Amino acid sequence: MADTDPAAADRDATNWAKNISRLNVSSTAGQSIPRNVDGKRVAGPFQGFGRMWQKTYQVRLPLAEVSSTGLIATWKARFPDFWPSGNTFYAPLTGIAPGEVALLDVGLPGGRMKLSTGVMVLYADDESFTLMTPQGHMFAGWITFSATELDEHVVAQAQILMRASDPIFELGLELGGHKQEDVFWQQTMTALATHLGHPEATVDTKVVCVDKKRQWSKWANVWHSSAIRSAIYMLGAPVRGLVHRRRTS
Repeated sequence: MADTDPAAADRDATNWAKNISRLNVSSTAGQSIPRNVDGKRVAGPFQGFGRMWQKTYQVRLPLAEVSSTGLIATWKARFPDFWPSGNTFYAPLTGIAPGEVALLDVGLPGGRMKLSTGVMVLYADDESFTLMTPQGHMFAGWITFSATELDEHVVAQAQILMRASDPIFELGLELGGHKQEDVFWQQTMTALATHLGHPEATVDTKVVCVDKKRQWSKWANVWHSSAIRSAIYMLGAPVRGLVHRRRTS
Protein backbone atom coordinates (compact mmCIF):
# COMPACT_ATOMS: atom_id res chain seq x y z
CA MET A 1 0.00 0.00 0.00
CA ALA A 2 1.34 3.43 -0.97
CA ASP A 3 2.20 5.83 1.83
CA THR A 4 0.00 8.89 2.17
CA ASP A 5 0.98 12.34 3.36
CA PRO A 6 -1.20 13.19 6.40
CA ALA A 7 -0.47 16.90 6.02
CA ALA A 8 -1.57 16.84 2.37
CA ALA A 9 -4.70 14.91 3.31
CA ASP A 10 -5.52 17.47 5.99
CA ARG A 11 -5.06 20.33 3.53
CA ASP A 12 -7.34 18.61 1.03
CA ALA A 13 -9.97 17.99 3.69
CA THR A 14 -10.07 21.68 4.57
CA ASN A 15 -10.98 22.48 0.96
CA TRP A 16 -14.22 20.47 1.09
CA ALA A 17 -17.43 21.41 2.88
CA LYS A 18 -18.26 19.19 5.81
CA ASN A 19 -21.08 16.72 5.40
CA ILE A 20 -24.28 18.40 6.55
CA SER A 21 -27.90 17.28 6.44
CA ARG A 22 -29.49 20.71 5.98
CA LEU A 23 -28.28 24.20 5.10
CA ASN A 24 -27.98 26.86 7.75
CA VAL A 25 -27.84 30.48 6.59
CA SER A 26 -25.86 32.28 9.28
CA SER A 27 -24.74 35.55 7.70
CA THR A 28 -24.50 37.13 4.25
CA ALA A 29 -23.33 40.49 2.98
CA GLY A 30 -26.81 41.57 1.86
CA GLN A 31 -30.48 41.76 2.65
CA SER A 32 -32.01 38.78 0.83
CA ILE A 33 -34.34 36.66 2.97
CA PRO A 34 -33.21 33.00 3.29
CA ARG A 35 -36.78 31.65 3.17
CA ASN A 36 -36.03 29.32 0.24
CA VAL A 37 -32.61 28.16 1.48
CA ASP A 38 -32.45 27.81 5.26
CA GLY A 39 -33.16 24.22 6.30
CA LYS A 40 -33.02 22.85 2.74
CA ARG A 41 -30.87 19.93 1.64
CA VAL A 42 -28.29 20.30 -1.11
CA ALA A 43 -29.21 18.75 -4.46
CA GLY A 44 -26.72 17.51 -7.05
CA PRO A 45 -27.60 16.60 -10.64
CA PHE A 46 -28.63 13.08 -9.63
CA GLN A 47 -31.38 14.54 -7.44
CA GLY A 48 -32.85 16.63 -10.28
CA PHE A 49 -35.77 15.94 -12.62
CA GLY A 50 -34.84 17.03 -16.14
CA ARG A 51 -32.35 15.97 -18.76
CA MET A 52 -28.73 16.29 -17.63
CA TRP A 53 -26.55 18.95 -19.24
CA GLN A 54 -22.90 19.91 -19.06
CA LYS A 55 -22.31 23.54 -19.98
CA THR A 56 -18.82 25.02 -20.27
CA TYR A 57 -17.93 28.70 -20.70
CA GLN A 58 -14.29 29.75 -21.21
CA VAL A 59 -12.20 32.86 -21.85
CA ARG A 60 -8.47 32.93 -22.57
CA LEU A 61 -6.29 35.66 -21.04
CA PRO A 62 -2.53 36.36 -21.38
CA LEU A 63 -0.51 34.49 -18.76
CA ALA A 64 1.94 37.37 -18.70
CA GLU A 65 -0.75 39.57 -17.12
CA VAL A 66 -2.48 37.21 -14.68
CA SER A 67 -1.73 33.82 -13.13
CA SER A 68 -4.27 31.10 -12.52
CA THR A 69 -4.13 31.64 -8.76
CA GLY A 70 -4.34 35.40 -9.16
CA LEU A 71 -7.41 35.06 -11.37
CA ILE A 72 -9.18 32.77 -8.90
CA ALA A 73 -8.33 35.07 -5.99
CA THR A 74 -9.90 37.97 -7.89
CA TRP A 75 -12.92 35.89 -8.92
CA LYS A 76 -13.58 34.84 -5.31
CA ALA A 77 -13.10 38.31 -3.87
CA ARG A 78 -15.30 40.09 -6.43
CA PHE A 79 -17.65 37.30 -7.48
CA PRO A 80 -20.88 39.37 -7.09
CA ASP A 81 -19.43 42.19 -9.22
CA PHE A 82 -19.29 40.03 -12.33
CA TRP A 83 -22.96 39.03 -12.33
CA PRO A 84 -25.23 40.62 -14.98
CA SER A 85 -27.41 43.54 -13.85
CA GLY A 86 -30.75 42.58 -12.37
CA ASN A 87 -29.22 39.64 -10.49
CA THR A 88 -27.68 39.75 -7.01
CA PHE A 89 -25.26 37.41 -5.27
CA TYR A 90 -25.19 37.98 -1.50
CA ALA A 91 -21.78 36.61 -0.60
CA PRO A 92 -21.12 35.10 2.83
CA LEU A 93 -19.42 37.55 5.17
CA THR A 94 -16.49 35.14 5.39
CA GLY A 95 -16.18 34.99 1.59
CA ILE A 96 -16.10 32.01 -0.78
CA ALA A 97 -15.08 29.27 1.67
CA PRO A 98 -16.04 25.58 1.99
CA GLY A 99 -19.40 25.08 3.68
CA GLU A 100 -20.50 28.72 3.44
CA VAL A 101 -23.95 29.53 2.04
CA ALA A 102 -24.70 32.46 -0.28
CA LEU A 103 -28.14 33.84 -1.14
CA LEU A 104 -29.23 34.80 -4.65
CA ASP A 105 -31.90 37.01 -6.18
CA VAL A 106 -32.18 36.07 -9.85
CA GLY A 107 -34.20 38.13 -12.31
CA LEU A 108 -36.82 36.24 -14.32
CA PRO A 109 -38.02 37.11 -17.85
CA GLY A 110 -40.34 40.12 -17.80
CA GLY A 111 -38.50 41.78 -14.93
CA ARG A 112 -41.49 41.80 -12.54
CA MET A 113 -40.31 39.06 -10.21
CA LYS A 114 -37.06 37.84 -8.75
CA LEU A 115 -36.43 34.28 -7.74
CA SER A 116 -34.85 33.98 -4.29
CA THR A 117 -32.59 30.98 -3.78
CA GLY A 118 -28.97 30.25 -2.87
CA VAL A 119 -25.90 28.04 -3.20
CA MET A 120 -23.45 26.29 -0.89
CA VAL A 121 -19.67 26.38 -1.42
CA LEU A 122 -18.86 22.69 -1.84
CA TYR A 123 -15.13 23.08 -2.55
CA ALA A 124 -12.59 25.89 -2.72
CA ASP A 125 -8.82 26.07 -3.18
CA ASP A 126 -6.35 28.40 -4.89
CA GLU A 127 -7.22 27.28 -8.43
CA SER A 128 -10.94 26.47 -8.35
CA PHE A 129 -14.16 26.59 -6.37
CA THR A 130 -17.44 24.71 -6.70
CA LEU A 131 -20.96 25.79 -5.76
CA MET A 132 -23.79 23.32 -5.15
CA THR A 133 -27.49 24.10 -5.36
CA PRO A 134 -30.14 23.51 -2.68
CA GLN A 135 -33.60 21.97 -3.04
CA GLY A 136 -35.88 24.35 -4.92
CA HIS A 137 -33.15 25.98 -7.01
CA MET A 138 -33.83 26.31 -10.76
CA PHE A 139 -31.58 23.35 -11.35
CA ALA A 140 -29.97 20.65 -9.28
CA GLY A 141 -26.25 20.56 -9.86
CA TRP A 142 -22.71 21.78 -9.42
CA ILE A 143 -21.01 24.89 -10.84
CA THR A 144 -17.21 24.79 -10.90
CA PHE A 145 -15.10 27.89 -11.53
CA SER A 146 -11.47 27.23 -12.39
CA ALA A 147 -8.36 28.64 -14.02
CA THR A 148 -5.72 26.67 -15.91
CA GLU A 149 -2.40 27.85 -17.38
CA LEU A 150 -2.06 26.63 -20.96
CA ASP A 151 0.13 27.77 -23.88
CA GLU A 152 1.02 31.18 -22.43
CA HIS A 153 -2.61 31.79 -21.53
CA VAL A 154 -4.81 31.41 -18.49
CA VAL A 155 -8.09 29.69 -19.34
CA ALA A 156 -10.85 30.89 -17.01
CA GLN A 157 -13.75 28.46 -16.99
CA ALA A 158 -17.23 28.12 -15.53
CA GLN A 159 -18.62 24.60 -15.93
CA ILE A 160 -22.09 23.44 -14.90
CA LEU A 161 -23.38 19.88 -14.53
CA MET A 162 -27.12 20.15 -14.02
CA ARG A 163 -30.67 18.93 -14.35
CA ALA A 164 -33.77 21.11 -14.02
CA SER A 165 -35.04 20.60 -10.48
CA ASP A 166 -38.66 19.84 -11.34
CA PRO A 167 -41.09 19.62 -14.29
CA ILE A 168 -41.92 23.34 -14.19
CA PHE A 169 -38.27 24.40 -14.36
CA GLU A 170 -37.67 21.81 -17.09
CA LEU A 171 -40.44 23.37 -19.16
CA GLY A 172 -38.96 26.80 -18.55
CA LEU A 173 -35.56 25.67 -19.80
CA GLU A 174 -37.11 24.21 -22.94
CA LEU A 175 -39.00 27.47 -23.61
CA GLY A 176 -35.95 29.71 -23.60
CA GLY A 177 -34.36 29.18 -20.23
CA HIS A 178 -31.31 27.44 -21.67
CA LYS A 179 -30.59 30.43 -23.92
CA GLN A 180 -31.11 32.85 -21.03
CA GLU A 181 -28.71 30.86 -18.87
CA ASP A 182 -26.07 30.83 -21.62
CA VAL A 183 -26.34 34.60 -21.94
CA PHE A 184 -26.04 34.96 -18.15
CA TRP A 185 -22.76 33.07 -17.94
CA GLN A 186 -21.38 34.59 -21.15
CA GLN A 187 -21.96 38.05 -19.67
CA THR A 188 -20.36 36.93 -16.41
CA MET A 189 -17.24 35.68 -18.17
CA THR A 190 -17.04 38.84 -20.25
CA ALA A 191 -17.31 40.96 -17.09
CA LEU A 192 -14.45 38.96 -15.51
CA ALA A 193 -12.27 39.40 -18.60
CA THR A 194 -13.11 43.11 -18.76
CA HIS A 195 -12.10 43.59 -15.13
CA LEU A 196 -8.77 41.95 -15.95
CA GLY A 197 -8.24 44.34 -18.86
CA HIS A 198 -9.54 42.34 -21.83
CA PRO A 199 -13.10 43.38 -22.78
CA GLU A 200 -12.51 41.99 -26.29
CA ALA A 201 -12.05 38.41 -25.01
CA THR A 202 -14.31 35.88 -26.71
CA VAL A 203 -16.37 33.51 -24.59
CA ASP A 204 -16.23 29.95 -25.90
CA THR A 205 -19.45 28.09 -25.10
CA LYS A 206 -19.94 24.32 -25.22
CA VAL A 207 -23.23 22.63 -24.31
CA VAL A 208 -23.61 18.84 -24.18
CA CYS A 209 -26.67 16.80 -23.20
CA VAL A 210 -25.15 14.09 -21.00
CA ASP A 211 -28.38 12.19 -20.31
CA LYS A 212 -31.57 12.66 -22.36
CA LYS A 213 -33.76 10.84 -19.84
CA ARG A 214 -35.95 12.70 -17.37
CA GLN A 215 -36.15 11.32 -13.85
CA TRP A 216 -39.90 11.15 -13.38
CA SER A 217 -39.45 9.79 -9.86
CA LYS A 218 -38.25 13.31 -8.94
CA TRP A 219 -41.42 15.14 -10.06
CA ALA A 220 -42.32 15.93 -6.43
CA ASN A 221 -39.31 18.30 -6.26
CA VAL A 222 -41.85 20.92 -7.35
CA TRP A 223 -42.88 21.13 -3.68
CA HIS A 224 -39.62 22.97 -2.95
CA SER A 225 -39.78 25.21 -6.05
CA SER A 226 -38.19 28.57 -5.28
CA ALA A 227 -40.14 30.10 -8.19
CA ILE A 228 -43.51 29.12 -6.73
CA ARG A 229 -42.51 30.10 -3.20
CA SER A 230 -41.06 33.44 -4.39
CA ALA A 231 -44.30 34.18 -6.30
CA ILE A 232 -46.46 33.37 -3.27
CA TYR A 233 -44.28 35.57 -1.10
CA MET A 234 -44.52 38.46 -3.54
CA LEU A 235 -48.30 38.14 -3.90
CA GLY A 236 -48.63 38.15 -0.12
CA ALA A 237 -46.81 41.48 0.25
CA PRO A 238 -50.02 43.61 0.47
CA VAL A 239 -51.41 41.37 3.21
CA ARG A 240 -48.16 41.48 5.20
CA GLY A 241 -48.11 45.28 4.84
CA LEU A 242 -51.67 45.58 6.14
CA VAL A 243 -50.94 43.33 9.11
CA HIS A 244 -47.82 45.33 9.92
CA ARG A 245 -49.71 48.66 9.82
CA ARG A 246 -52.41 47.31 12.15
CA ARG A 247 -49.82 46.06 14.61
CA THR A 248 -47.97 49.35 14.70
CA SER A 249 -51.03 51.62 14.73
